[in-house]
Amino acid sequence: MASITARMTAVLVLWLVACLTGTWAVDRGNFKTCDQSSFCKRQRALKPGESPYRALLETMELTNTRLTLQLINDNNKVRLLLELYRLQGNITRVKINELKPLKPRYEVPDVLVREPPTEPLSLLSQDENGVVLSLGAEAQRVIVSARPFRLDIVEGRDVLMSLNSRGLLAFEHLRMRKDTSQTEQDGETEGDPANQAETNKDEDEKEDGMWEETFKSHTDSKPNGPSAISLDFSLPGVEHVYGIPEHADTLRLKTTDNGDPYRLYNLDVFQYELYNPMALYGAVPVMLAHSAQRTTGIFWLNAAETWVDISSNTAGKTVFGKMLDYVQGSSETPQTDVRWISESGIIDVFLMLGPTAKDVFAQYASLTGTQSFPPLTAVGYHQCRWNYNDQEDVKAVDAGFDEHDIPYDFIWLDIEHTDGKRYFTWDPHKFASPKEMLQGIMDKKRKMVAIVDPHIKVDNNYKIHNEIRSRGYYIKNKDGGDYEGWCWPGSAGYPDFTREDMRAWWASMFAYDQYEGTMENLYTWNDMNEPSVFNGPEVTMHKDAMHGAWEHRDLHNIYGFYVQMATAEGLVQRSGGVERPFVLTRAFFAGSQRYGAVWTGDNAAEWDHLKISIPMCLSLGLVGISFCGADVGGFFKSPSAELLVRWYQTGAYQPFFRAHAHLDTPRREPWLFGPENTALIREAVRQRYTLLPYWYQQFYHAHRTGEPIMRPLWVEYPQDPATFALDDEFLIGRDLLVHPVTEEGSRGVTAYLPGKDEVWFDVHTFQKHNGAQNLYIPVTMSSIPVFQRGGSIIPRKLRVRRSSSCMEHDPYTLFVALNPQRTAEGELYEDDGHTFNYEKKEFLHRRLSFVNNALSSVNLAPDATFTTQSWIERIVLLGARKPSRVSMKTADGPENQLEFDYDSSTSVLTLRKPGMNAGADWTVNFE
Repeated sequence: MASITARMTAVLVLWLVACLTGTWAVDRGNFKTCDQSSFCKRQRALKPGESPYRALLETMELTNTRLTLQLINDNNKVRLLLELYRLQGNITRVKINELKPLKPRYEVPDVLVREPPTEPLSLLSQDENGVVLSLGAEAQRVIVSARPFRLDIVEGRDVLMSLNSRGLLAFEHLRMRKDTSQTEQDGETEGDPANQAETNKDEDEKEDGMWEETFKSHTDSKPNGPSAISLDFSLPGVEHVYGIPEHADTLRLKTTDNGDPYRLYNLDVFQYELYNPMALYGAVPVMLAHSAQRTTGIFWLNAAETWVDISSNTAGKTVFGKMLDYVQGSSETPQTDVRWISESGIIDVFLMLGPTAKDVFAQYASLTGTQSFPPLTAVGYHQCRWNYNDQEDVKAVDAGFDEHDIPYDFIWLDIEHTDGKRYFTWDPHKFASPKEMLQGIMDKKRKMVAIVDPHIKVDNNYKIHNEIRSRGYYIKNKDGGDYEGWCWPGSAGYPDFTREDMRAWWASMFAYDQYEGTMENLYTWNDMNEPSVFNGPEVTMHKDAMHGAWEHRDLHNIYGFYVQMATAEGLVQRSGGVERPFVLTRAFFAGSQRYGAVWTGDNAAEWDHLKISIPMCLSLGLVGISFCGADVGGFFKSPSAELLVRWYQTGAYQPFFRAHAHLDTPRREPWLFGPENTALIREAVRQRYTLLPYWYQQFYHAHRTGEPIMRPLWVEYPQDPATFALDDEFLIGRDLLVHPVTEEGSRGVTAYLPGKDEVWFDVHTFQKHNGAQNLYIPVTMSSIPVFQRGGSIIPRKLRVRRSSSCMEHDPYTLFVALNPQRTAEGELYEDDGHTFNYEKKEFLHRRLSFVNNALSSVNLAPDATFTTQSWIERIVLLGARKPSRVSMKTADGPENQLEFDYDSSTSVLTLRKPGMNAGADWTVNFE
């Protein structure tokens, strides 16, 4: 035992050295390539061509809502069951499982918000070659071809998507190992040829990795044998695909023909490399395909390790080659082919058929839910470091923000605040009176986040460990004992968050009488929840660990989802169901958007890491997770003053805005880089705070619709190919375009302003620019290129105070950007900022519009009630003409003439102190 402990200690020390030096990059040798993953290598060795699968049309059964059909593999006679459903909202669901598996295969629970409602299917035609079904009123049909099996979804004359058109469907059936006694095997298969493969066929049982696999020093036993699944999808007319986060790569996904597929396997990859398909902390198996004609989506509901291959018939073609095709009249239609490979489970795929990007967002939201609506304070600025030393340090940092007049809402505590890495505790010396600390922050209307990780110190004097062990809530190893691995506390157990009773118990631990020293202004951060196991294979859990009847391999990617789910529920419960939670998670899966925020993990203080934060968050937004940000300044290493300033300027325009740093780095609070840089950072943070009404409104909209907050330009300009691959600029909602400065020493950036009928106003200078052009913008260190779309109205609060809560009752300034060709429109949303009362219709939601020389505010939610103390203190019109007279009329008052200023050099008209309540009906007329 002593030697094992010594070995474990050595492993932990090596891991800590790697983390703490800050100069190491990721050791790629710790993580598998496809060739080192036996199921990926095995599946990828299959070449496109004749599929062994045939549809047995005589087994077809069609009800009003469901088609079932058996498929047979002619090589081994194993039968599969295909189920096809037409779902409400233009979604088609396809499930494929073994007809009679030896034991049940894992089907992912809890991710779908409900069993999706179906719509009628009807048979249009059938012959010996296949069947044609109607998919409802969209003139859509599904064609099932029998030999080989293939499924096409067609609208009119266009094929939208094809399944198994390349013949890469593969389904490794569960089987008995050949060294099992023949009698036992016959007992499973006798008399039922549909159940198992013919026993006289050699199915490459001797191939490495089928029943056991070794990677470095770790052996993965596979008692269930090979169980991988694969299916290919063809997307005619498509050259651009997006999504499948998390990868540190471009927004537009690359072809993988000459390298590894994109990997989806939640892993603790510190100081990760950029621009490659390696797995990172989270996995959302959702891909969007876009062309100028249509947007569609594929949601592959599988929580096992997954690899995604992408190929294109236009990849690698030069511009000359494409021109040659055009001149010679080539009829080759662009096409992207995608292949999904998962280690276990079943094929359960949702085909989201658009036709627009916003339709796909709504379709995906109907399946997995929308972004949680955070408390308003969580949209402000967060100050974090590993670690603030003690209560005095927290107090000093808090005072530093006041001294330097920089607003913030949350200060964070990392793992060192605990008593020896025991979560739900406080260090008795450094944080001896946490309530006093929290009260001091609360007195300034600020809040705190403390970390609670899912690895639990194995210590018989630790209440949390004893409770989990006595209840049997730990994940088990393959031999039935509690699984233990090494993490920050040393030897640690890992609670089985896939268990509902475990999650309920975990949630109860956040109650104020359980988590001592906590108050209502303390929120939670779940880190290391991939789960991270320092001495495990690929720094994570052994795949043959057990969650009840299921192996960890079946559900690995959903573990972090469950941790955040349980934590968020705990924060809701502690308030009696009244208060909205805020929980940050590092690991995530489809549906994680329902429980809080994510960040891009352990990045580095390098310019390329700043740049990659944009496509990483854009990719997450496309698959439902809008509340995304990156560690401002970079977690590892030390940023130059220039990089730090540019990162604040970028982070201020991303949904989650948090500075964070490694404990081995020099301190970098915003005022430590000299007064000039302090002023630049202060200005960036203040810009965030003036825009909080717009940010909050975008979060409300995302919560209601599933549309991303931070979005690629192509979402709003879907027919403009110039936007399809852009990922160095982005939109916030529809109306703000941001092109951060992410190049060292930059003296200018070139921003693409989309829309041939659009005009865009620089929000700092109010200069007007036409759309559909590349605009060169000279920059200085104070520049943050941001543009407001003509035809929009954006509310701001210009009185910036020390936190968002201090600004609650402050007045609004409306920025009205005019476009002569269209009505200017905007919204104003307000509620109490922290409870669920908005679900009880306690909010105000106003529509603002400028049409026919009149600006008006009308109620968008007449059945809702909310009283606000805020008022409209200023209206600024961009691109305006000078009026002769301006008057205002409210619903219950006389018409009043308003004073105004007009700047002819910028065409800006300013109305000062109109004074109406933000929740009232009013109209301002310009003559």
